[in-house]
Amino acid sequence: MKPIIAGRDDAAAECTEPASSLGWALASLSLSMLLASLGTSIANVALPTLAQAFDTSFRHVQWIVLAYLLAITLSIVSVGRLGDIVGRRRLLLAGIVLFTAASLLCGLAPGFPLLIAARAAQGLGAAIMMGLTMASVGETVPKARIGTAMGLLGAMSAVGTALGPSLGGVLIATLGWRAIFLVNIPLGVLALLLAYRSLPVDHEEPKADRAGFDIMGTLLLALTLAAYALAMTIGRGSLGPLNMILLVAAVFGAGLFIFAEARAVSPLIRLSTFRDPGLSAGLILNALVSTVMMATLVVGPFYLSRALGLGEALVGLTMSIGPIISALSGVLAGRIVDRLGAAFMVIVGLIGMAAGSFALSVLPALFGIAGYIAAIAILTPGYQLFQAANNTAVMMDVRPGQRGVMSGMLNLSRNLGLITGASAMGAVFASATLATDITMASPDAVTAGMRTTFVVAAILIVVALAVAVGSYRCQRSSAASASSGLWK
Repeated sequence: MKPIIAGRDDAAAECTEPASSLGWALASLSLSMLLASLGTSIANVALPTLAQAFDTSFRHVQWIVLAYLLAITLSIVSVGRLGDIVGRRRLLLAGIVLFTAASLLCGLAPGFPLLIAARAAQGLGAAIMMGLTMASVGETVPKARIGTAMGLLGAMSAVGTALGPSLGGVLIATLGWRAIFLVNIPLGVLALLLAYRSLPVDHEEPKADRAGFDIMGTLLLALTLAAYALAMTIGRGSLGPLNMILLVAAVFGAGLFIFAEARAVSPLIRLSTFRDPGLSAGLILNALVSTVMMATLVVGPFYLSRALGLGEALVGLTMSIGPIISALSGVLAGRIVDRLGAAFMVIVGLIGMAAGSFALSVLPALFGIAGYIAAIAILTPGYQLFQAANNTAVMMDVRPGQRGVMSGMLNLSRNLGLITGASAMGAVFASATLATDITMASPDAVTAGMRTTFVVAAILIVVALAVAVGSYRCQRSSAASASSGLWK
């Protein structure tokens, strides 16, 4: 069994903080998560406008999104570990300030290179906000309500994703593209004030007891992740010579990272943590599920526009249904997790996702847009339930000094799944259509590609379900052994 956490958690577990203080703390964490997710989705809709504004190609303007995502992916574990060392509240406040200042710089950027640099800085701020909001839950929320808090954070992430395109479109049409970045400034100031007033003060440890920061491990991990992310994104997922070189570099870098961490005095990631089957399973499941969810974002627009002939407005409206359902079901999913247990609800959520993936392979071809919406309505609550349960299962009993890095690893596994899904599931879809140019594929070919892609997605979820069931049985067996040992 995992060790019982002592210290600050005991105070949280006893729910000694006033309900109003807890509410404001959750509001600050929720707003931080909303801003981080909004930073991605609001920029996507502005790419055509930005390409015109800076007189650059679509291939170049995509770096406005990639710079943000790469900054998050490369730094999410490192900033979590840094929060464990210097204090999560202190670093979260710094991350909000960085995100807000970088948003101002994005909005005032006179040239394209400065905009890309500001977006990378904004992504670093977002990484701090994403990683440390989840890590801070254990210090602000009673143990019995951690599932609800995780569900709320998941819901706010979905709200940011759903709100981005519509809010961005309105701001660009009325105030211009700079407004999509400047809108973050008042929200960032509000998040900063709420976090400063409501989050618990960091516990100061004696200097002699503080762990060091693993600079070598941080650099190796960042270079490895950069190589993998670029291999998956350059060339739109096609495995050309450069992609293969980058993949080999990523594998080599991963080996060097493991070698360095095994010998580090204060490693960025303690390799011994992976001996916990529950933790390892949680990270694997997170990556697999994110790979499948990315398929809906990659394949969905092509199917709705090419196979069903919907216009851009209807495609955008239909694509927003999934995030809206996530936002509405997030808190409820968290409450169910608190009541029925995280490990079991991971399995229930995956069953819902398997049913939704299979439905996406069948229902749209039979019932058109109604079938697509019905399938999404099955898939999305299952995903939200899985996310709340899996995050709770991983973070529930993590030691206080490891919460930041564990939260970072959860976010990293999700990001790697999204990156892999964009490439791998996109390749499955393109291959199944049998078209040299997917934008010119016939409606029947796109429908066939949709069917094949989500059959593969359903298989991946079944694999995830097998991993989850095995982990659940292992945990039940370990708990039973520990319980019987107490009576001997």
